[in-house]
Amino acid sequence: MLEQDSRDGSIKMEFDFDAVNEEDSPFPEVRASVSNIDDPEMPAMTLRMWLIGLVFCMTASAMNLFFNFRQPAPSVSPLVLLLVCYPIGKFFAFVLPITTYRLPRYLGGYEFSLNPGPWNIKEHVLVYIMANVAISAPYAINAIVVTQLNYGIPVDYWFSVLLVVATQLTGFGLAGMCRRFLVSPASMVWPQNLVTCTLLNTLHAEDDEEPGSITRYRYFLLVLGGAFFFFFIPGYLFSALSVFSWMCWILPDNIPVNQLFGVDSGLGMTIVTFDWTQISWIGSPLMYPWWAEVHIFFGFVLFFWIITPILYYTNTWDLAYFPLNDSSPYDRYGNVYNVSAVLSASNRFNLTAYENYSPLYLPATYAMTYMLAFALSTCVLVHTILYHGRSLLNGVKKIRVEQDDIHAKLMRNYPEVPDWWYLVCFFGFFLLMVVVVEVWHTTVPVWALLLSVALPTLYVLPSGFIFAMTGQGITLNLLAQIIPGTLMAGDPVANMIFKAYSVQTLTESTSFVQDLKLGHYIKVPPRATAFPAVQFVGTLLASFIQIGVKQWMFNNIPDICTPNQPSFLTCPHNEVYYTASAVWGIIGPTRQFGKGTLYYPELYAIIVGAFLPVPFWLWQRQYPNSWVRFVSTPVVLNGVSYIPPAAGINYSAWFAVGFVFQYLIRKRNFAWWSKFNYVTSAALDSGTVLSLVVIFFTLQFPKGGLNLNWWGNTVYKETADWTRLALKAVPSNGIPLE
Repeated sequence: MLEQDSRDGSIKMEFDFDAVNEEDSPFPEVRASVSNIDDPEMPAMTLRMWLIGLVFCMTASAMNLFFNFRQPAPSVSPLVLLLVCYPIGKFFAFVLPITTYRLPRYLGGYEFSLNPGPWNIKEHVLVYIMANVAISAPYAINAIVVTQLNYGIPVDYWFSVLLVVATQLTGFGLAGMCRRFLVSPASMVWPQNLVTCTLLNTLHAEDDEEPGSITRYRYFLLVLGGAFFFFFIPGYLFSALSVFSWMCWILPDNIPVNQLFGVDSGLGMTIVTFDWTQISWIGSPLMYPWWAEVHIFFGFVLFFWIITPILYYTNTWDLAYFPLNDSSPYDRYGNVYNVSAVLSASNRFNLTAYENYSPLYLPATYAMTYMLAFALSTCVLVHTILYHGRSLLNGVKKIRVEQDDIHAKLMRNYPEVPDWWYLVCFFGFFLLMVVVVEVWHTTVPVWALLLSVALPTLYVLPSGFIFAMTGQGITLNLLAQIIPGTLMAGDPVANMIFKAYSVQTLTESTSFVQDLKLGHYIKVPPRATAFPAVQFVGTLLASFIQIGVKQWMFNNIPDICTPNQPSFLTCPHNEVYYTASAVWGIIGPTRQFGKGTLYYPELYAIIVGAFLPVPFWLWQRQYPNSWVRFVSTPVVLNGVSYIPPAAGINYSAWFAVGFVFQYLIRKRNFAWWSKFNYVTSAALDSGTVLSLVVIFFTLQFPKGGLNLNWWGNTVYKETADWTRLALKAVPSNGIPLE
């Protein structure tokens, strides 16, 4: 339209301005959250943005790495930083000098100012983008900790840092190559971004606040203070309110009751807990769309409240000899599997020792999780082909996937990032990964790295489509363990490194595409969000900080990663990672799931997963207005993937709170919900995390800690739920081998 207009410049500008204001996104949820106007002159890459962003990014990444080792694990979410950095930015805009400085000609002659004007929405969103991926605990940290603790192999600082950097940043390049499919099309909504856009547009539209009403910031501070002081009760003074397994207190020795209604290792049918870290362990229930919460909870009820108990109480696959929900593998004598018993002196699989010892047995929820992962591996590919096949074909032919909406048209004002930038990033960090595995002699061959990066390349578009439409990311955990387990059998360290590289590359890819879409919505120049700009720098620096925090923790905190660690620093994610390394890296997929083995029937889930989306797709084609069009089978399968180490309460309490906020309040008082819902979530997260930090460093860590030993802090430990008792006793000579 701009090119076809033949009028003079001033009239042309006025005409286009009116047209832009009349045109908007075809999706109502986007229209309600995203502005359809832009100011191309608004500064974005300012010095104060870099200063604020880096300080908050480093602080939050250190805190999240610390709490990654806790069960349950709270986190500082990027939305918390979004809210907290706003007054800091306003303060900087008020106090910094507005003088413009010019560099000497031999340094380029660039002009800059410490204070280019009011703290604006583009600076604000760049701080958020910098933190969105960088502050999360890196997935490779699990491989590092398990290698060091469980396999007794020394791991130095530089190996750890370079491994984390390579696994974190390879996905950036892969993401950039997918932007024509996942960023520009209007149908790629990315629901989490709508939450962020709502908060940003609200904070930067101060005139919209009604006189006399409580502001979002005042409300945020009040809820934060309440969450901070309240958490002292379930987090320190009366911890039974966190593990609120009241039915188990009444019947502490009744194993079925403890397994079904328990909170620590049970299925959480009591639903109630007073601990926000338990409720938000799989993500804040105030952030997920209601329809996605229904999908996730339906999958949880079907697979873990119905099918898993049926399998367990009928003793299918000898499940009743082990705890119902646990992160550890077991042997035929009912003990936690002694992995060292089947390893040689070089940490390789010893077949003779394995045959003399025991097969590896999985707890019921772990067996169910693997079955769902088998189904998901094919379900997501078929779902993508059926629902997005035409868009993929058009993209490959370089035909425009969809007609540009107003946001895509406005982004034409900014130069696009060349594809070669992303290619350099992708190949550069792949080569860094080659250096890591070769210099430190990890036993991972280069051809295995090629396979490990080929997996996320294959799945990045299917995962991106699901993530963009539903807010649920797809992981590669299963395939990233089967392939190295088959090709590098008996080598657990190689299996873990392969998995970390493959899984993290896909995770970072989809997260970075999400940030590209957020920049697209806020109209941030693409070169400000791309490699090597804010997110790249934030992630790189955070990697050094997080490895340093990990080193300090393991050198200074007593009994870390043990079941009875006083501050609950039990390393639940590492325990799951260790179990997976034993199943796939040592025992191997053939011995664990091959023909004739105990768990061989689980492989049929691969076939079921391939056909699962088909009837829903056919039905919605026949009846386009039917409710079936909202069904997403990958979300049902993927939403329950946190079990284990998550327990049932982390889903049941999560859904109960989500029902209140995302359904009841949203339906009955939409005005309050739209103004305060996301602020409430951020305040509860930040207040709880701050309280945890204070409790740990003032009451639990110094001089061995000050622990309160009374009924309210011990009653839940005297139950079968806490001790993880199994339904059936193992015979004295062990479970009979078939």
